Amino acid sequence: MTTTDYPDLTAEAAETVDDLLPQARADMEPLLGAGRLTPLASAPDGPACEPAHSSAFLAASPVPTSPVDAPAYTARVDAPAHELGVVDLLAAYRSGRTAPTAVLAALRARWSDPALSGGAVLAVVEGADDAAADSDRRWSDGTARPLEGIFFAVKDIIDVAGAPVTAGSRTTGDRIAVTDATVVARLRAAGAIPVLMTATTEFACGAPHNARYGAVTNPWDRSRWTGGSSTGSAGALAARLVPLALGTDTGGSIRVPSALCNLTGIKPTYGLVPRTGVASLSWTLDHIGPMARSAADLRIALEVLAGPDGYDPAAVPDEAARQVRDGLAATDAPGPVSLAGVRLGVPTTWFTELCDAGVLAAWEAAVDTFRQLGAEIVPVDIPEAHRLHDDVTIVMTCELASNQEDSLEKFALYDIGTQVRIARGLVPSAVDYLRSVRRRALAQRETIRAFDAAGIDVLVTPGIGAIAARLSDVTMEIDGVRYPMQSVVGRNTGLFDYLGLPAVMTPAGFSEGMPVGVQLVGRPWADDTCLRLAQVLQSVTDVHDRRADG
Repeated sequence: MTTTDYPDLTAEAAETVDDLLPQARADMEPLLGAGRLTPLASAPDGPACEPAHSSAFLAASPVPTSPVDAPAYTARVDAPAHELGVVDLLAAYRSGRTAPTAVLAALRARWSDPALSGGAVLAVVEGADDAAADSDRRWSDGTARPLEGIFFAVKDIIDVAGAPVTAGSRTTGDRIAVTDATVVARLRAAGAIPVLMTATTEFACGAPHNARYGAVTNPWDRSRWTGGSSTGSAGALAARLVPLALGTDTGGSIRVPSALCNLTGIKPTYGLVPRTGVASLSWTLDHIGPMARSAADLRIALEVLAGPDGYDPAAVPDEAARQVRDGLAATDAPGPVSLAGVRLGVPTTWFTELCDAGVLAAWEAAVDTFRQLGAEIVPVDIPEAHRLHDDVTIVMTCELASNQEDSLEKFALYDIGTQVRIARGLVPSAVDYLRSVRRRALAQRETIRAFDAAGIDVLVTPGIGAIAARLSDVTMEIDGVRYPMQSVVGRNTGLFDYLGLPAVMTPAGFSEGMPVGVQLVGRPWADDTCLRLAQVLQSVTDVHDRRADG
């Protein structure tokens, strides 16, 4: 590709593209060359691996019955309003200890404090006062809905009617969303109230130092980044500005900031939560999901969000969605916590290879906790994980470049992170891209075969290989050696966007005073099993209750 292929580029845009393409080719050629050395078998004898076979594999996968009994969650109702999570607030409203209008006033007092916001908040959504007053009335007259009066933040690539939604980009101008995204509409219908538009990296893939809005600082250490593109949602949750937030995850952007900010987040099974009304980064990798401070909070939120909307072509079948929701809604188990009969896999390669000792220690402690609760621990590895990691990069950059093709005349306006990724996406041939897309169905089947051979219910991996990156040089440190952030940050997460499997990130401990997480990965539609396992861990540890301000 050269800029002559795009004759409408401005001189400034053409010069910027030309400057980046040589390095983009150097970055991509090792990945592309490795793929070309291992082509897929030719038709007519090749495997069933058209892109549609991947969606068909997920659609045909049975919804597993969860082997994990989630322990009953004891709601806290006496803490300050900003400390209450979703389940806590619902219990407090139900008991009459507080009301949505009072909670809104307490939260609003925090939004305007730059020391708490740290760049997370882009705009306050209008209409919250009227909605909170309506929620007060509903709690009083017995017509409260499932998430009545729960305030939530929305990542700046998810449409909220009447709010500015700019995808963190200078190319989008002063865009105002016309209608709610499906996920926002569903939360509203359940009584939840959108209150904040929160920062994202540009189109969920740009640099930490966003060219339009700046960086979001980590509440645990303001010299560090929150991590991942759902950066403002994580910052707002960790700073106790809201109890719930919406994020997106294409290579790890819900799970990465959850790990680095001591939060709980889920990337659902691909297709479980509709993407309608969400700006696409990479349509075959994009996932939408909730972020909160506990697994119990996520279970009640995901129950509302799950299911087809009639618009997203990747949506889960109705019956599968119903079964997932039934599991999420099931009554939690009283009595002692036990994982007897549960088999958990742990990796021996890839996920453990680029991890700081502090991260590994927290992961090992979590695995040991599961073992002490009765779980059987067995080794399991994802087949050819290194190749899948390359495929994630190829698919994401190509689909990003395609999504942004009509704005290439504005190329100079993108921030450097987006420019680099678009340039990389212009390098692969159509065959290179399609090879990576075609391998997905094969990789899904091989991964589930590995799960089956080991008889595991969930794979438990280290979260992110290091603590949050320093904003000064955008590096992460592993055992005293500094690495460019991008070589570490999505390594343990992106594979599961590619495979479409549900993955939960839950707090696991601390290293150098900074949070680290553990990742729980399930079979297709085992979203509730992963959340139940996180809820088990959170019932016997208090790591997730730790706050950035002590």
